[in-house]
Amino acid sequence: MQVLRRHRGTVSGVTLSRELNVSLRTIRRDVITLQSMGADIVGEPGVGYILRPGFLLPPLSFTEEEIQALMAGAQWVSRQTDEGLAHAVQNALAKIDSVLPPHMRRTLDHDTIYVSRNQGAPAALDLAQVRLALREQRKMQIVYKDENEERTQRILWPIMLGFVESQRYIAGWCELRGDYRLFRTDRIVEVVVLEERYARPRQQLVKEWRSREAHPCKQKDCS
Repeated sequence: MQVLRRHRGTVSGVTLSRELNVSLRTIRRDVITLQSMGADIVGEPGVGYILRPGFLLPPLSFTEEEIQALMAGAQWVSRQTDEGLAHAVQNALAKIDSVLPPHMRRTLDHDTIYVSRNQGAPAALDLAQVRLALREQRKMQIVYKDENEERTQRILWPIMLGFVESQRYIAGWCELRGDYRLFRTDRIVEVVVLEERYARPRQQLVKEWRSREAHPCKQKDCS
């Protein structure tokens, strides 16, 4: 089930057998078992299998390594992003804790990993606004100041929110420059999320942006 979820599309029986280190015959048998339990798995000989959304296998269970990975990720989100995401990740952990067996809850409570807090200056920008614009593909009108304190007004198509070391960035298409740019959130002094949406799909813009640079998050700050 986890392999099918991870691939998010059609995956061949050969791929499943290789990743799970079992025979193709075992894969076919297990798929039939899961289908009988209610899993909406569609399979076709020579094509592969795809898991349609909406099916969860109870009870929820994790290995100790998986729980530690979740805790490390939760700490990072709580201490390196913003209040909105920190609250969301704590709610998510509470939901996980409520369905874990008692012996696994102890692992969830163990302090085995430490993630430091972001020591950068807090940005005036509400990152919840940025996430809303990203989800709904809305343009943002911003006032941006450069390293010389000069201010420009821009229309930005936000496509990604980045947390790089102690800085927070918004990657997007800048209408003023007619190109992709990185904007430091601590240099955005005014922002309005517009009703207008950008026409092209966000994922398509992300793919185009990434194709321009081998390491797009290392591009220079907007100018």
